[in-house]
Amino acid sequence: MKGYLGNLEATTATVDSEGWLRTGDLSYIDENGFVYLVDRIKELIKHNGYQVAPADLESVLLSHPLILDAAVIPCLKMKKLDRYQWHVVRAADSDLSEDQIIQFVAGQVAPYKKLRRVSFIDTIPRSVAGKILRKDLVSQSKHQLVSKL
Repeated sequence: MKGYLGNLEATTATVDSEGWLRTGDLSYIDENGFVYLVDRIKELIKHNGYQVAPADLESVLLSHPLILDAAVIPCLKMKKLDRYQWHVVRAADSDLSEDQIIQFVAGQVAPYKKLRRVSFIDTIPRSVAGKILRKDLVSQSKHQLVSKL
């Protein structure tokens, strides 16, 4: 890619001096040469100096047999400890509790990634391509917070 027509600022932000395209993806290459896409850089959540990839946490949640879908979003910064919020869709007729989910996740993640708050919802908003619409969840969370005040 040579750049954006008539937009030097966007070109400079997207293409480096050697012509490589900055995709905005966080990835790594393992010892066998396989490339893994972890998440979008802009979706990382900062917590106590760490950068947390929502997709990592969502995959832990989705490994629970009673969780049908999950999304992690940045939290509205009311308390220092609550830096991300988990939205979970439970299986039908499941009585899975917030405490059970917190314990399930705690045994599988680093201390700074531990879950502190769960919100149970009916569906995770997704685009037609299947991507989580995080902005919609953030907006819903703001609306719920304002309605409680």
